[in-house]
Amino acid sequence: MEEMEMDSIECVSSMDGVEDEEIQSSVASHQHPSGKPNNIAPAGIVPTSVHELLECPVCTNSMYPPIHQCHNGHTLCSTCKTRVHNRCPTCRQELGDIRCLALEKVAESLELPCKYYSLGCPEIFPYYSKLKHETLCNFRPYSCPYAGSECSVTGEIPYLVTHLRDDHKVDMHTGCTFNHRYVKSNPREVENATWMLTVFHCFGQYFCLHFEAFQLGVAPVYMAFLRFMGDETDARNYSYSLEVGGNGRKLIWEGTPRSIRDSHRKVRDSHDGLIIQRNMALFFSGGDRKELKLRVTGRIWKEQQNPDGGV
Repeated sequence: MEEMEMDSIECVSSMDGVEDEEIQSSVASHQHPSGKPNNIAPAGIVPTSVHELLECPVCTNSMYPPIHQCHNGHTLCSTCKTRVHNRCPTCRQELGDIRCLALEKVAESLELPCKYYSLGCPEIFPYYSKLKHETLCNFRPYSCPYAGSECSVTGEIPYLVTHLRDDHKVDMHTGCTFNHRYVKSNPREVENATWMLTVFHCFGQYFCLHFEAFQLGVAPVYMAFLRFMGDETDARNYSYSLEVGGNGRKLIWEGTPRSIRDSHRKVRDSHDGLIIQRNMALFFSGGDRKELKLRVTGRIWKEQQNPDGGV
């Protein structure tokens, strides 16, 4: 990681990761008018016995078709089949290539709650629709937005803010304006390099400021952009500007921060931010053009909402 030097920061105010498992639902016991219990599960909720029947003995996640079985009838999911070297984890017999079609039909007929039910998602889906929904569920945990390493930590925003501060030693600032200086001793040797991430807290929300160098085709460039720590819908309520300049010239970028639902690489590769070509960056740096000294200033503001909900 390249060194970042911050000349000044103007800050003027204007659960742990959730395990990848299904939600186990209990059979509700209702009283029949005759006084005898009537064990009927609420609509869409899978009885515990069926849930356990679909539980893979290796990863303990619910099994989706194709569901495999050994000659003795022990089942496991298709993902784990490739990990057990064709040996049944229960009886150690050779697995072969046998499908448990009966259990697959049971699985296809079920409706299951979203696996993020405990985080607030109330949705219930048929088996295959559930898979698609969970990749986009608004209640799913967020991924750590730190770009300097492939961090696998997930969680809610307050947890990630604490994680960024304590584990990644990210600078935290309160306010919606900023003034950073980025320095590189040999800008003619531009490789993929990420300067330290900075997090800003304003309007009751958190924003991540990124700045990095990378190759765009054959030309080295520098790029700055802002990400919103929340969903895309909420991100649209805010705008930001970035400005860099020197020697009487300047570049200005205005845009909407991208949600951290979009990965750092996805935002960078879409060029959704302030992009500075190396020659222009050296011109802004002044001097003998042998050292990069870029000053990036900017601000964040909240868009006014019209009564009809539009901006």
